[in-house]
Amino acid sequence: METSLNGLRREAPTDARQVRSRHALTSALLALLEEKPFDQLTIREITARAGTGYATFFRHYPTKEALLADVASAEIADLLERTIPILYEANSYESTLALCVHVSEHAMLWSALLTGGAAALVRDEFIRQARGLIDGAVSRNSWLPSDLGVVHGTGSTFDILAWWLAQDGEAPAPTHSPEEVATILHRLVIAPLVGDTLERRPVQA
Repeated sequence: METSLNGLRREAPTDARQVRSRHALTSALLALLEEKPFDQLTIREITARAGTGYATFFRHYPTKEALLADVASAEIADLLERTIPILYEANSYESTLALCVHVSEHAMLWSALLTGGAAALVRDEFIRQARGLIDGAVSRNSWLPSDLGVVHGTGSTFDILAWWLAQDGEAPAPTHSPEEVATILHRLVIAPLVGDTLERRPVQA
């Protein structure tokens, strides 16, 4: 089995029919990921949900992990557009909060990606893409190599978000609000990297 999602990704098709089939398969996987863990899904379930033939699947992907690679890559790219600025913006707490709100609003999807059977592969892809986005960037801390800062920052962000979603997945109701997780993430990871810009909000009576 491949050890990275990047190695599993397939080139995008150009034929309109193939594009429709692949879109149906990725949409089906996203829907199923909200119902059960990735490692419990079968290719037959995915094709049944997509409305495509079983053989059609293998014209696009050799394994279900390869399909996940395409889905996860796009979702990770979107999340990183929200994460990377956190390392450079002056008001890093507000950026951290925006990230947590986004994950909360798409909790089922991110719970499947961050805590499911392919979580280790998704984490590696998360860090791989982040390193590519900041290639050449200079760390704010002279003692910290830029690449290490990104590996630590994105990897730790992934781990905290995964912990949060796993906690909520085991409880009948959310155990931590986006604001609480943003504070944890900011104090443990972001502030040590870029400085403490946490804004104290007045407590409402």
